[in-house]
This record gives sequence, structure tokens and C-alpha cells, in this order.
Amino acid sequence: MNMKRREFSLCTAGAGLAFSGLLVPLAHAQNSKPVAGKDFQLLEQRAPVEAPAGSVEVVEFFSYMCHVCNAFEPTFNAWTKSPPKGVVVRRVPVPFLPNFDVMQRMYFALEAMNLVEKLHARVFAAIHVERRSFSDGAMAADWVATQGVDRSKFLDQFKSFTTATKTARATQLTNNYKIDGVPMLGVAGRFLTEGTTKGLQVVEALVEDIKAGR
Repeated sequence: MNMKRREFSLCTAGAGLAFSGLLVPLAHAQNSKPVAGKDFQLLEQRAPVEAPAGSVEVVEFFSYMCHVCNAFEPTFNAWTKSPPKGVVVRRVPVPFLPNFDVMQRMYFALEAMNLVEKLHARVFAAIHVERRSFSDGAMAADWVATQGVDRSKFLDQFKSFTTATKTARATQLTNNYKIDGVPMLGVAGRFLTEGTTKGLQVVEALVEDIKAGR
């Protein structure tokens, strides 16, 4: 289950809401084929991809403010360590849920500084365990400084044109995929499934079909 943008305030810890009423709990089991409309959604129009030709792009749409994304992060992070051959993984922070503009810029600033591996999970923990608030760039920079990162360099990235451009592209891709809840997983600009362990099984099956030309 995931968290919808319009019903975020109604969610309680440990609970999520279904994405647009479309996806039911995934029934994908080993050696079974995922079913369109049940296990994944086929996009009406293809979304742009950044992965090189010959590879398959898998996008995780997430929000640092989403407790379901926080719970999914360890599973997804482990999966990214050894994804199927030819898969290119990227994360896209969505333009909804509280403080989305700050949190989008925070992620892309960390990415530009090669700090996602070190601090991505810690940002989730700061919000969901320590109950920290990041209402603006200064507060984000103050916290990053406690993690041993140069505050000024972080703010430079946070406010940079590159970060603004990446944030705009993330918003556009979210709209291209018609994302209305998180976490969600996009595949090759063509498919969408829920961010769950079973959703990752669906992703692997879709990747296999794409590589086989199906």
C-alpha cells in the first residue's frame, strides 16, 4: 500500500492508501506472470527516460515525508545493490506531501555531492524517528552540517540552477507517470507498480520481458 497526495493528513503511522484505487495487493508469485491492471499499470503515453539505450530504467517515486516510503527504503536500497543486469535505477522525489519543494531540493543537493548513499536513509530517520522538521533550506543545511557536511557547500547546491532544473524535471516526470501516491516504481517509461517487495518482483518480470523484446 502507498500514500496518496490528497489523503496524506488522514494516514496514521504504519498505514497507507491504495494508488488511485487501481492496484490491489499484488498476487505476483514466483514463476507467475504479472497481470496488467492488477499487478501493474500500462501508461497511455510513454514517459521520458534518462537511461542509455540498451538499458532499462527503473524509477522509484518517493517522498521523505511519507512513512510508507520510509518503511520501504531498506528493501529498495538492498535491491539497488544488485538489480537485474542492464537496469539503471534512479530515485525521484515527488512534488507533493508537506515541504515537498525543500525535500526535493535536499535530495538533489545530496545527489550532486555524492552523499545519497551516506545520508538518504538518515534523512528518513531524522524525519520519522527524530521528528525533525525541514521547513526551509537553512534548516536542511543545519542538519546536514551535523552529519559532517560543509553547510555552505550544501546550500550552494541546494540553491543551484542544476538543482532547480532537476527538481523541475522530477515534477514533470511525476506528472508524466501520473503519480498520485508513493512509493511507486516506474519501469522504462511504460509501466507503473507499487513500491513493495512484490512490486519489485513485478519490476523484475517486466524487465525480463522488455529485454526479451516482449
